[in-house]
Amino acid sequence: MPSPCYSLLLSNPPFLPSLIPRYTSRYSFARRTQRFSSFPKPLPLSRNIIEVAQGARFDGLILSRDDVSEDEDLTVQVCVTRTFPPALTLELGLERLVEAVDELKSNPPRSSSGVLRFQVAVPPRAKALFWFCSQPVSSGVFPVFFLSKDTVEPSYKSLYVKEPHGVFGIGDALSFLHHSKGHSTIKTFLSDESAMVTAYGFSDIDFNGNSSLYSKDGSSYFFVPQIELDEHEEVSILAVTLAWNDSLSYSFEQAISSYEKSIFQVSCHVCPNLEDHWFKHLKSSLAKLDVKEIHPVEMEHMEFLTFSGRDQGDAKELKNIQSSCQFHCKLSPDVVFSNNMLNQEAEVSNFLKNEANINAVWASAIIEECTRLGLTYFCVAPGSRSSHLAIAAANHPLTTCLACFDERSLAFHAIGYAKGSLKPAVIITSSGTAVSNLLPAVVEASEDFLPMLLLTADRPPELQGVGANQAINQINHFGSFVRFFFNLPPPTDLIPVRMVLTTVDSALHWATGSACGPVHLNSNWSFNCLNGLDMWMSNAEPFTKYFQVQNLKSNGETTGQITEVLQVIKEAKKGLLLIGAIHTEDEIWASLLLAKELMWPVVADVLSGVRLRKLSKSFLEKWAPLFIDHLDHALLSDSVRNLIEFDVVIQVGSRITSKRVSQVLEKCFPFAYILVDNHPCRHDPSHLVTHRVQSNIVQFADCVLKSRFPWRRSKLHGHLHALDGAIARETSFHLSAECSLTEPYVAHMLSKALTSKSALFIGNSMPIRDVDMYGCSSGNYSHVVDMMLSAELPCQWIQVTGNRGASGIDGLLSSATGFAVGCKKRVVCVVGDISFLHDTNGLAILKQRIARKPMTILVINNRGGGIFRLLPIAKRTEPSVLNQYFYTSHDISIENLCLAHGVKYVHVGTKSELEETLLVPSVEEMDCIVEVESSIDANAIVHSTLESFARQAANNSLAIISASSILHPMMDNALLFQVSGIQYSRYRIGLCDRPTIYSGESSQFHREGFILSLTLEDGSIGCGEVAPLDSSRENLMDVEGQLQLILHLMKGTRISHMLPLLNGSFSSWIWSELGITASSIFPSVRCGLEMALLNAMAVRHDSSLLGILHCQKEENGYAQPHSVPICALLDSEGTPSEVAYVARKLVEEGFSAIKLKVARRVNSVQDALVLQEVRRVVGDQIELRADANCRWTFEEAITFGLLVKNAIYSILRSEPVQNKDDLIRFCEESGIPVALDETLDDLQECPLRVLAKYTHPGVVAVVIKPSVVGGFENAALIARWAQQHGKMAVISAAYESSLGLSAYILFASYLEIQNLKTFRERKQGIAPLIAHGLGTYKWLNEDVLVNSLGISRSPYSGFVEGFIADASKNLKDVKINNDVILRTSKGVLVRRYELRVDVDGFSHFIKVHEVGQNAEGSIVLFLHGFLGTGKEWIPIMKGISGCARCISVDIPGHGSSRVQRHDNETQKTPTFSMEMIAEALYKLIEQITPGKVTIVGYSMGARIALYMALRFSNKTEGAVVVSGSPGLRDPVARKVRSATDDSKAGMMVDHGLEIFLENWYNGGLWKSLRSHPQFRKIVASRLIHDDVLSVAKLLSDLSSGRQPSLWEELVDCDTNVSLVFGGKDVKFKNIASRMYLEMSKSKKSENYIIETVEIPEAGHAVHLESPLRLILALRKFLTRVRKNSAETELSQKLLLALKETHSELN
Repeated sequence: MPSPCYSLLLSNPPFLPSLIPRYTSRYSFARRTQRFSSFPKPLPLSRNIIEVAQGARFDGLILSRDDVSEDEDLTVQVCVTRTFPPALTLELGLERLVEAVDELKSNPPRSSSGVLRFQVAVPPRAKALFWFCSQPVSSGVFPVFFLSKDTVEPSYKSLYVKEPHGVFGIGDALSFLHHSKGHSTIKTFLSDESAMVTAYGFSDIDFNGNSSLYSKDGSSYFFVPQIELDEHEEVSILAVTLAWNDSLSYSFEQAISSYEKSIFQVSCHVCPNLEDHWFKHLKSSLAKLDVKEIHPVEMEHMEFLTFSGRDQGDAKELKNIQSSCQFHCKLSPDVVFSNNMLNQEAEVSNFLKNEANINAVWASAIIEECTRLGLTYFCVAPGSRSSHLAIAAANHPLTTCLACFDERSLAFHAIGYAKGSLKPAVIITSSGTAVSNLLPAVVEASEDFLPMLLLTADRPPELQGVGANQAINQINHFGSFVRFFFNLPPPTDLIPVRMVLTTVDSALHWATGSACGPVHLNSNWSFNCLNGLDMWMSNAEPFTKYFQVQNLKSNGETTGQITEVLQVIKEAKKGLLLIGAIHTEDEIWASLLLAKELMWPVVADVLSGVRLRKLSKSFLEKWAPLFIDHLDHALLSDSVRNLIEFDVVIQVGSRITSKRVSQVLEKCFPFAYILVDNHPCRHDPSHLVTHRVQSNIVQFADCVLKSRFPWRRSKLHGHLHALDGAIARETSFHLSAECSLTEPYVAHMLSKALTSKSALFIGNSMPIRDVDMYGCSSGNYSHVVDMMLSAELPCQWIQVTGNRGASGIDGLLSSATGFAVGCKKRVVCVVGDISFLHDTNGLAILKQRIARKPMTILVINNRGGGIFRLLPIAKRTEPSVLNQYFYTSHDISIENLCLAHGVKYVHVGTKSELEETLLVPSVEEMDCIVEVESSIDANAIVHSTLESFARQAANNSLAIISASSILHPMMDNALLFQVSGIQYSRYRIGLCDRPTIYSGESSQFHREGFILSLTLEDGSIGCGEVAPLDSSRENLMDVEGQLQLILHLMKGTRISHMLPLLNGSFSSWIWSELGITASSIFPSVRCGLEMALLNAMAVRHDSSLLGILHCQKEENGYAQPHSVPICALLDSEGTPSEVAYVARKLVEEGFSAIKLKVARRVNSVQDALVLQEVRRVVGDQIELRADANCRWTFEEAITFGLLVKNAIYSILRSEPVQNKDDLIRFCEESGIPVALDETLDDLQECPLRVLAKYTHPGVVAVVIKPSVVGGFENAALIARWAQQHGKMAVISAAYESSLGLSAYILFASYLEIQNLKTFRERKQGIAPLIAHGLGTYKWLNEDVLVNSLGISRSPYSGFVEGFIADASKNLKDVKINNDVILRTSKGVLVRRYELRVDVDGFSHFIKVHEVGQNAEGSIVLFLHGFLGTGKEWIPIMKGISGCARCISVDIPGHGSSRVQRHDNETQKTPTFSMEMIAEALYKLIEQITPGKVTIVGYSMGARIALYMALRFSNKTEGAVVVSGSPGLRDPVARKVRSATDDSKAGMMVDHGLEIFLENWYNGGLWKSLRSHPQFRKIVASRLIHDDVLSVAKLLSDLSSGRQPSLWEELVDCDTNVSLVFGGKDVKFKNIASRMYLEMSKSKKSENYIIETVEIPEAGHAVHLESPLRLILALRKFLTRVRKNSAETELSQKLLLALKETHSELN
């Protein structure tokens, strides 16, 4: 196979996924000498009248420095791309593009050159090949081509088997010529940033339109089609490209004229719609392409990568050039390239005439007609009666045959094939019971409307009814379950073969009609009958073609009947969209667009394809449809069932799985029920349908979309959203918290393992119900979807199917393998063990692995029919009867069955093993059976528990909703409250002793923190305490920086009333509303923020923190606890008797539990002696807890444990060992129970994964400090995990004031209530009372609150307890002790002013934003990126304002900065070069301060900051380079970059800033930013510039191709530099690493700070995506810079002093 070559275009940004494997050879021109050796040199072309349209001509690809000279003129054109909302169909997408071009024609562009691309997403169903085949043979438009994306042995036959995705293109928008010698002095290229543009063509040829074609090494011809359909797995992209260039003698008018020829042809020859069953036309269409193929030849297509894309000028191997060896391309009427597209077999006439007998003739004719109708997949059962059919099928060049000894399995395999391919398979069987074995599958196909062609052999009439062998009555054998039956007579010369052909044609017409289904041809085999077949044998057309004429109104008006339905929809106030099972991609696409148009709540069945969707946008975005995935679980609640009420229900697709959903619809009736399905049959088991629309979903959606209904959202909409989110998080928690591998977890995990390149086949009984209830959506969407669909179609689907026609459990494995053949994807199949055993013969089909990708088959083995255990029958039937007659228990080895069939087998017993099996790609390309063992009883308990907690979550959510004092019916996403004000106060309170958290000689007898006060719009005020423990992770300065940012972000923020659920609602709200990741907030800050929010909501509801957490008002009389026990804290310093004396005093005060701090002595033996003495003094009734704070080695901990164990009992230890991996080992060897404590402090994003390691029974408790673990939500998650596993959840304080302690008392009470519920649900008796670690109140010498804390000895129990009433009062009526308040901040004020600097004859009036007045601290100057303004730095500036004076500016040319020309200046506009900008900023710094500044720059601003640091180090103390580079050093790369930026500047001027932004932010650099919840707001802020022309000029003048390259100067850097980049920004991460290496070479680097800082979870726009982490990095850098400067200054003073001393001595 010839190697690929490099091409001429620079196409598709590098972030787009490759669809075809890339070749790695680099230089291929020289190796292509024999590529077109079969061509004469030259190959003359005949002169036809037809004119070949030619587009604009561009130059070839820049391969090396020799291709572009530094002295040559260079033009780079950037393609302007406009992306329209997804279209319902290909035809409607084409109409939208035509409208766009028409609008362009009415307002032509002003520029003399340009490249415009209009694109729209259309359904991904493979249509490119059929659209290409629909074009007339005598096409007058060229080029016209189809290119297949099939890379695995493509052939003419594979077109029928795989129906590959590909590209259809027509017309020449622009072409690229690469000659072995240059053809012009002015080079014109298309930019490598022209997103989504691809060029197609050939290397080693010289083709110039109508001239001769030469085979010429080093030359090439590539073109960008005017109209292109590019198919991907997830979406197809339909595009129109226009290019013109007056300087190249190709005007805009010429481009439009050429386009109109192309669009006229393709509009008149659109490919057949899906309902037309395109597969019937494929063979005859391909047969018209009557040319001789030339081998070997490849058609190449290129994705952009010009020289400017090389990483900072270093040579980089060019990639993204892909080739296809299956294509058909007509460059002109006489120049055609084709490969693997045409059939070179002998003619049919010769084939038939050579048959030995008439039986063979008839059989061959039947098979040939099948292939002409597109039926090429044959399922053959062995038998002598059907041998003629089997042999004919096996010998035909286009057929793919699969044989199996079991007709039943074979027929179910054909069902799966029909589900995957949407066309019938042909089943060939012998006579007798072989035919009867097909009945189960025929019934399933009939009920599920699946096409299937049965060719059954029969004995001749004379052998019927006479006792002949294998002769039964096969007439109408399948009764009403087939759509068509015909009994073919025995072959004879008296009957023409035409009768056979027309019968096959008629049968397929019935099979694929509106009521698709199986058809049956029974053939009697018992002498020349070819008369009248001359025409048939000379072409590839079917004998009889069926046509359906549809009367479509061109004006878009609808008929009267559908108008009535549309009126019902229009008047709906409480609508619901039900999406049932859907088989086709076009209809799934249509259902998504229908959902977006209606904006009703959507309930999607698991077989709809969108239930397990991949989200491409935040679920909180208001323009996204609301999917209610957990309605089935929500309906377990009586309250929810009573709440549900609909006035209109639309169901598209077939049956739904959920029984509870069907039942609630019956309860809601009467209402308007609209059922849309293509077949005419009655599918209305509940008798609810009021409007039956016989239509496919695409047609119905088209009517609805054209009607443009107004959006209406009822109160129910918000309620359902809140319910669904709560139940989703609840079930996800319990599935994750459960250690064992359960059946629901398999369903949950399964959905995460699926991608758009895989499909799911679900078995009946339990598997389909589990996936429907526990399957989940995820966010793993492709880049193409991200680019094309965006918010207009906010998810992509996963293809899912199952046998739900008759819902039987037989034939499932065979159906799944057929489905894999049909859908051409990697199929995951999940079935139960009984279903698997019903179809073990399907393993024989699986083993054959014909025409499909590898499969993974999950077998859920619970040793019987587990579903019966969940049905009511289990409660009223004896276990022995259930086992024998319902469970059908067995002990069959699935492993041995797989071994017998030679199929790979894997057994998984844990969650991690399952995840590894599903998620880790296997190197072996082979099928695999994965057995997951379960048990019927355990599965029933798990389901019951999950349903119980789901019911509880639903009830809790409704309780919160009903408790809201004001419900706004039109408020989206349950966001009800608004923050009107927020402030914080810093406090300092005295302590009566040193906190036990500080060891050694620390004399810290005080506690400092912040009180956060939050005010809602109604005046409700909530307070929270932010009390960081000074450590390496948190300190007061950094925490205050975060608080300043929080204050900035919180003003005007909306608050969800679902926050008290504490099940992920806080994390989601922080991300969606504040735009920051929850993990980036300091734990203490998040704790205080949550405390303030919950308290404010409690005040608004006239409740308490406990009341809103428990979803009940206190006056409702719920049996809430009145107090919580308190555990005393004791430092064990002193002799054993002294410590025991203090312990005894604590017991006398009423403490029932004491926590002793240990591991502070010389060895653990001494600690053991202390503990023994304490136990002796206080007795056995007091609970003792020993806390070693992870300070002992394992040996020391064991020594202590053995001593304590032998002497006393009932001691709880908090993490004694230093190595956390030794904790379980300590439990097992010492026998002493332990509690998790410090381990919880390190939990980050996935705490349940870490906690899963500590389910050991020796771990009996968790000690949770809310201010350390990150607030109440994280604390509640940990506590629930503990309660789930029978462990105690102890809330512990970290020396907070009474404000925090009051909140902890209420929170601890809430956890006790939850624990009681857990015990009650599990019928475990009475939950024990837990003493919580709030004894730190005794350390408080002063307090923040005036009111008393409310911890005292209870008159009822006699123990020290925290009283809920007192705690509630303290939080509801907060009275601050102003004596301990150091200062209060309502936020940092921003001062805005203007400074004038004069540079090169111009006065620049620069807009300045200033924050902070720190006279002693640093001065930091912030520089924004291109299109930004100084305003975007304000949140960051506020975050560091406590340690620096922060100034940001609108860089000249941006924002509100303006320029004024001096009277004596002849130049009309300034030059915004790097030198000019730097000089302006230098003069600005001189006005600000006489000293130095630290410059922080992002992207473009980072380049300026680095330039200032290197060239103006006398005014620069440090530079923080955020996502920046030193420029380009390669001359050619600089030249291309400059030309590219010039073109972009022209785009901005010609097309406006809004269109420029659309193209700018489509780049791969912004992928991470595009997923930010405030992305639209960020982009909108980029439109605010006073002078767009200046912005465009700055883009050109400040191009990285024009600025001086700073790479050579890095080694001489003599200032502090921090190189900051986002963890997701691979490009700038590499640049930063290389910059660091260059800077580190300098000898000066020893005296300065040179560092790289990676910001996790951020892309290129670090300051927008992760502001908190950037603030922390800046504060650390500034601290280091100040320290370094101080040390340097001290060193200089000492050196000077030494010199002076030396001189005095001399």
